[in-house]
Amino acid sequence: MAAKKAGREQILAHFFDDGAYTPLYTQGAVSAAYGCAMGQTVYAVCQDGSPVGVKDIDKTVRVLEMAAETGAPVVTFYDSTGAKLEGGLDLLAANSRLTAEIARVSGVVPQIAVVTGVCAGSASICAAAADICIVAEGAELFLTAPFNSEDKVEGAGSAAFAAKAGVEAVHAADAQDAARLAARLVGMLPGNNLAGPAAFDFAAPAATLNIVKYAPAAAAAAVADADSLIELYAGYGENVYTALGTIGGTTAGVIATAKEGLDHRCTAKAARFVRMCDAYSIPVVTIVNTEGLVKSEADDQAGGIRQAARMAGVYAEATTAKVAVLAGEAVGPVYTVFAAPADWRIAVKGCTVAPLAPEAAVSVLYKDEIYASDNVAKATEDKAAAYRRDVCSAEAAVDAGAADAVAAPADVRAQVAQALDMLASKRAVRLAKKHGNITL
Repeated sequence: MAAKKAGREQILAHFFDDGAYTPLYTQGAVSAAYGCAMGQTVYAVCQDGSPVGVKDIDKTVRVLEMAAETGAPVVTFYDSTGAKLEGGLDLLAANSRLTAEIARVSGVVPQIAVVTGVCAGSASICAAAADICIVAEGAELFLTAPFNSEDKVEGAGSAAFAAKAGVEAVHAADAQDAARLAARLVGMLPGNNLAGPAAFDFAAPAATLNIVKYAPAAAAAAVADADSLIELYAGYGENVYTALGTIGGTTAGVIATAKEGLDHRCTAKAARFVRMCDAYSIPVVTIVNTEGLVKSEADDQAGGIRQAARMAGVYAEATTAKVAVLAGEAVGPVYTVFAAPADWRIAVKGCTVAPLAPEAAVSVLYKDEIYASDNVAKATEDKAAAYRRDVCSAEAAVDAGAADAVAAPADVRAQVAQALDMLASKRAVRLAKKHGNITL
């Protein structure tokens, strides 16, 4: 027998601290409440699974307005079989008001969407527009009903499908787990774009950065406080790791590249994450160690160049504190995008920082000498090793101004924490303009 589906009372009880909250609206398909989650004051909007009418949509709009006025986050729990068709064209006007309000307060107060049941049509657009979208196992998220689609795709509308599409940021085991994860994220995020960061008790991680057996998740864990990381978008752009966590007890966004090449999904994922962190002045720590952007005409056609330009623009435009850890290969466009815009760049001993891969560079610089040798491959290897040591090392990067400090792997966390403390009072003003026109 299937487990009974969690009702909104159960969901809210798991979301708010000690299950205590003040009801704001209790009648209809949408209810709302106000209380504390992980010590952070927050509004919650909860659908009960039945069709949503115009009055229900207007309740959500009103909660968003109050949240913006009071500077508190909003968490919306989505579970509805659709809209009440009796609303007629008034539904269009109501949905227009809702999407406009979501856009208006975006970047002002954090918005978290939690999909616990069916989230379809206009509701799916609202959920995807949130800062973070959590999807519970068994929930359904789709724009057009998969069973009405002419080109049916296996798993369409499922949580796994939403993860692969880059819509789901966090996966939850069930509705109650989704509520707990939402509460944890609310506690880590600032209440609004003008609020300072929360402070947490913390412990140092068990392991230090390992650049020999490098793995992005392990590298991020070596920099962040123990057990503090919540990975976002795990099912999308898998060669880039993105997570919210704490460093020295203060919230930070951590990005770590994999050694493998980065495709258009990876760059889109990194850009999305940095943009969210920048909106709420959450510092970003980027750990760089990758062979570069993928060399693929197919990826270029799928948007690789456009998304790389987007990522470069987002990094450069972000005014939040940015720290780059050059933990391995940081060559050419990878350095330009991830490290160059950083406020502080830490070169780890053993890393390679160069405009061109050493093997390619020496094949041009020492072409005659290499081809005059008896063993071209061995001569190229020797020249590349010397070039790495003399021109591309961590120490050389500092001497050339491409990095600000050198660190042993065991000292990286301490240096990152010091850099974030130094940059905590950073203030930057953008040029007066309506908005940038970075390619999306």
